[in-house]
Amino acid sequence: MDKYGKTQQLRTRMAELFDLPADLVAGLAHIELLGDRQFFLEGHGGILSYSDTQIDVSAGAAVVRVRGAGLELRSMTGDEVRIRGRIDAVEYIRST
Repeated sequence: MDKYGKTQQLRTRMAELFDLPADLVAGLAHIELLGDRQFFLEGHGGILSYSDTQIDVSAGAAVVRVRGAGLELRSMTGDEVRIRGRIDAVEYIRST
């Protein structure tokens, strides 16, 4: 396990020990899906690829892939991404 993985593991354990939200303490990505029409990701590292059928977003040591139809980037700030369209699948792909 690399240094990043060990740090994440320690932060996650601390969050569990003190009953705190793991995403806030560990710096993990926070993901929300509203039905099959809106996707929200907080704690991203940028857009990796973009089309109307698939959007890949960096999320630390992972890639979050949103697949569907008519996908569009509704807003993006330094910390959050909002995607709208018909969402068929969301994948969380860990980097090795």
